[in-house]
Formats: sequence, structure tokens, C-alpha cells
Amino acid sequence: MVKTASTMLPLGSPAPDFSLPNVDGKTLSLSDLPKDKPLLVMFICNHCPFVLHLKSALAEFGDEYQKKGLTVVAISSNDVENYPDDSPEKMKEMAQASGWNFPYLYDESQDVAKAYQAACTPDLFLFDKDHKLVYRGQFDDSRPGNGLPVNGADLRAAADAVLAGKPVPEQQKPSIGCNIKWKEGAAPNYFTGQPAV
Repeated sequence: MVKTASTMLPLGSPAPDFSLPNVDGKTLSLSDLPKDKPLLVMFICNHCPFVLHLKSALAEFGDEYQKKGLTVVAISSNDVENYPDDSPEKMKEMAQASGWNFPYLYDESQDVAKAYQAACTPDLFLFDKDHKLVYRGQFDDSRPGNGLPVNGADLRAAADAVLAGKPVPEQQKPSIGCNIKWKEGAAPNYFTGQPAV
């Protein structure tokens, strides 16, 4: 299992635009989301062991923090031709089976992943109410097989701070996961595919 680290997009970056189909068949755009609420954009997929490790915790986090005023959106950008488990049909099944009540969007062109400089699944981007990046990093220290509890400590601390209007510490640990499955010849220049150390 090759581990890839987040590129750690610069803090303060504005949320890149998107307009993508959701698993419910409707298209959702960044402009459709509340303008005055913090936003979490998660790049995930169906088959990655790192995402599967967090599956239930992501459902709990989504339920809890959407009630607190955080907008939560998940995006899958994987190449479904070579990874059919990540197809939109399977995404819909995954969202229902996992109890994910946040939008789960399909980035077929992979352009949105590139705009966010997403590199791995999960790759998490938290924006403040002005949709400026305040956190990009791990959910917590837990990884498949390391025995640490899945508690979302890092993301929760960042989300609690931004919801309270407080600064988020700039020292952030990158997310680690499977690399996004780029279409042949489409891997962006920021993505090296090197394993995380």
C-alpha cells in the first residue's frame, strides 16, 4: 500500500470553483453553497483503505459539524475506467451504506482535483466563512493498522476554531492516503507520486 502525502496547498488560498454532479443526480456548484459559512472539501473515494478506515467517522463528523454550521462536501476524482469501484453508481451505494449525508460529487475531468492540488484520498481542505483556506491536513493520527483511535482530533480542532472565529494553528500535519488515480498521462505537475515519508 503506497502512501501519498497532501501537497499542502498554501494557507489563505481561495476555494477553487467547482460545478459537479452529486450522487443524487443534481449538479452542485461552489456558488450554490452558503457564502457566510465555513466549508470543508474532502477528496475521497470508495476503495481506498485510508478512506474506508475513516468511513464511519466521516459520517459522524458530517452529521455533527453540519449541525454546527459547517458546510461539508466530498469529491471523488479517481479514474473510473481503471478503478470501476469508484464509479458514480458505486459512489451512490457507498454514500448510502456509509450514512454520508453530505454531497458526494464526481469530478470526471479531474480538473477540480487539480485546482485544489489534491494528491491523496483523503485530502481535506477547510475554508473559513470567506472561503479562504485555513486548514489542509490529516483527519487524525490514525492509519489502517497502526492501532490509534479514529477520533478526528486534528480536523475537529481546526473546525472548532474556525466555527468560533478563532485562528487555526498553521502547524498542520499533512493527510496521508492513496494517491488520486489519475487518468493516463493526466497526473498534474504538482503530483510526484512519491511515497510519503
